[in-house]
Amino acid sequence: MSPVPFSRIRVHLQEPVLADVGAQTDSALDTCGVTLLPGGRVAIALGSRGIGDLATVVQRVAAWVRRQGAHPFLVPAMGSHGGATAEGQQAVLEAYGLGEEHLGCPIVSTMEVVELPRGDCPVPVYTDAAAAKADAVIMVNRVKPHTDFHGPYESGLMKMIAIGLGKQKQADALHAYGQRGLREFMPLVARQVLEHGNVVLGVAIIENALDATMDVQAIAAADIADREPALLEVARTHSPRLPVDVLDVLLVDRMGKDISGVGMDTNVIGRMLITGSPESAGPHINMIACHALTPASHGNATGMGLADVITASMADTIDHEVTRTNIITSGFLLRGKLPVVAPDDRTAWGWCLRGAGVVDASAVRAARIVDTLHCADLWVTDAVLRDLAESISSGRIEVLESDVELHDADGRLNPFG
Repeated sequence: MSPVPFSRIRVHLQEPVLADVGAQTDSALDTCGVTLLPGGRVAIALGSRGIGDLATVVQRVAAWVRRQGAHPFLVPAMGSHGGATAEGQQAVLEAYGLGEEHLGCPIVSTMEVVELPRGDCPVPVYTDAAAAKADAVIMVNRVKPHTDFHGPYESGLMKMIAIGLGKQKQADALHAYGQRGLREFMPLVARQVLEHGNVVLGVAIIENALDATMDVQAIAAADIADREPALLEVARTHSPRLPVDVLDVLLVDRMGKDISGVGMDTNVIGRMLITGSPESAGPHINMIACHALTPASHGNATGMGLADVITASMADTIDHEVTRTNIITSGFLLRGKLPVVAPDDRTAWGWCLRGAGVVDASAVRAARIVDTLHCADLWVTDAVLRDLAESISSGRIEVLESDVELHDADGRLNPFG
């Protein structure tokens, strides 16, 4: 097969970005109207997602807690992630630089929960046992569109209050109902936790399409349910997206839990892969190859089924027990299927061409991205480049380099850029 030339391009996006994330966090906290009990123990609840400025925000939250004379500690609020073990969830936080040696806050990790009144909620309501013993709980999370469902509350504070703090037991209870459990019942659980638990504050992080922080807001617990939907719509407007809607092949250098809860953002690749649920309206991509699992995933390859082909080097890094735990809890088993495993990057490319029915490789519509968080820098083939001609002419898209070879002499992907 003759090599197919690629071009490296950059989409110039005019995205809002915070010049000083720490200062904005301080300002939001100082004006949130929440006070803490001096001498009290305050749990700062954190999830399993890789958020660019999370360490900075958490550091400022911990400092704010101490200024009020209270004592902060960290609790993992990540449902069944981290292999659904206390040790695994603590390891996730430590891998993000959120260990005690970095922040001066101990991590208290447990999978034990206590049950709260359910009211009219159709499922039991649980919350983290260690957090329940604290004098107050502060939630810190990014608000963004979810990869499994759409509604007024998706990935954000309400979901973390419900499923994150509720650990595997709450995740099992809600995921048993599929998307309905997430879209309809999850907000009901969160409201019960807010009413009967000890959450006092939510710190919401909003990121732009360039994976940079554009806003940080501190919201008193009583206002979280009312204010989060508007934050979600802001985040949706500024979410990453590909500059093309139709591709034969998409190559993704890496996937992982720090990129998306399902490894690759379904809103970017246009695949949901949930039994009984309609597929996304777009983009339309015939074949997807993924080449690596991020180290921060700790072997969790949840979402690998969204790809058609993976490499043997990626397959060797999968922890199937951890992945199974996450997949079975979610109930979305198709996303846990092992794709076709190619011996190397070049073979993965050839098999994707075959799967997409591409006869003339010189006419293939293909793109390469690092991951689904970073869609402004791409490699594209000539066929895609022609579709982007108007944007290139206007200066919205810049061609950085032409006639780039996809693979080196040993069949490995050449460095991205």
